[in-house]
Amino acid sequence: MPPLTSRPPTTPVLAAETRHAVSVVLNGTPRTGHAHPRLLLSDFLRHELGAHGTRVGCEHGVCGACTVRLDGVAVRACLTLAVQADGRRIDTVEGLAAANQGRMTALQEAFRRHHALQCGFCTAGILMSLTDYLGRNPKPTEEELRDMLSGHLCRCTGYAGIVRAVMDVTGQAGGVPARGPAEGGHV
Repeated sequence: MPPLTSRPPTTPVLAAETRHAVSVVLNGTPRTGHAHPRLLLSDFLRHELGAHGTRVGCEHGVCGACTVRLDGVAVRACLTLAVQADGRRIDTVEGLAAANQGRMTALQEAFRRHHALQCGFCTAGILMSLTDYLGRNPKPTEEELRDMLSGHLCRCTGYAGIVRAVMDVTGQAGGVPARGPAEGGHV
């Protein structure tokens, strides 16, 4: 067994006091910023690259507000170091409409239609997780969907609108259209 001090030859040693260049493809656009080795991806995106749609809630990976896609896979940006993203593709909520020719995606439209957001703090992370999840499971059952959403904290919606929106966008029966005041619904 090799000694604990040995490293694989491809693992770079980063000086803690030095800011290192981090190059990523952010929402389809090559971007470079600088980060200390312990800077979180969430802080790098917000403060270095100006992608403010990525929210920071708990900073422990529990609430899901900071969820982005790293090389197409949903990750918690508060648990990922910025230097780990070097050379990789990052998709944030700002990129959803951009990838859809400037229009909201069907999922975003369903969120609007079903009142699936209120304060909006958690919405970006939920949308990014759902984009990843629905790419892998395009027709989840309501139970599967609720299980996936259990990794997100939303203090405003009670999740019912989110579930309706997803069931609607996936063409399933649970997506009954939200009713406005004229149809006897609530605002």
